Amino acid sequence: MTTRRQKTGKAQSKHQEFFGYRFERPELLTWALTHRSLVYETKPETLPDPASDNEQLEFVGDAVLGLAVAESLFRRFPNSREGELTRLRASLVSRRHLSTVAATIDLGTMLRLGRGEEQSGGRKKPALLANALEAVIAALYLDGGLPAARTFIEKYIVEPTVPELKHAIKAADTFSGAIGDHKSALQEHLQASGSGQPEYVLTAQSGPDHQKRFRVEVRIADGSGGTIPLAESEGTTKKQAQQEAARLAFARLVAEESARKQTSYRERSR
Repeated sequence: MTTRRQKTGKAQSKHQEFFGYRFERPELLTWALTHRSLVYETKPETLPDPASDNEQLEFVGDAVLGLAVAESLFRRFPNSREGELTRLRASLVSRRHLSTVAATIDLGTMLRLGRGEEQSGGRKKPALLANALEAVIAALYLDGGLPAARTFIEKYIVEPTVPELKHAIKAADTFSGAIGDHKSALQEHLQASGSGQPEYVLTAQSGPDHQKRFRVEVRIADGSGGTIPLAESEGTTKKQAQQEAARLAFARLVAEESARKQTSYRERSR
């Protein structure tokens, strides 16, 4: 893999600090913070080169993040079953959580964006922030190995959520599989990808008044006047059914996005 980038912009010092870590190769950090929009506007002839922007690093960062989070959860919750740990890991590596972490550490202010992306509010876009955070994790890994990446992941991605993680473990079967509001997470993901607003449709209800069951389907517009179903679930309240449907839909979209990334990476590597 190519791990060098030409230096652009301001001259860089031999060592560049990033949240307490000193890069031996600061060009890796520059690479991780460079969005495709900047390359498109300034050096379009380099677009075919995977090392021209941070998209390739996102792929590496995603893998490193998954490993580090899995290891952390394994150490913190040694008595938990595989299914519980899998749900917690999915929450911690979700686009929603990563974008929240990136916003918390003001990663958006460090990004190297094109003018168009800058004017459209790119520094605050959840998807862009989540992708950049993965790229930064990859840069830490390539520069300092797993220990450097692990330290950053523990401090900013895992540790702030420990109270919620412990609550989720205690909740066991009542834990829905994510830390936070699933409807908000789905809405942010769809907005970031330009897919519009989700629609929640009550498809069925049953049972007596004191034991009602509601079934809800979440859909998105297909662009031609119709809708596309994403997921369906049920609950004892409409809100509960909506939240669970949103969780399932969000998990589906994230899995599909990850699969597309891996396919794109393999095609670029040929």
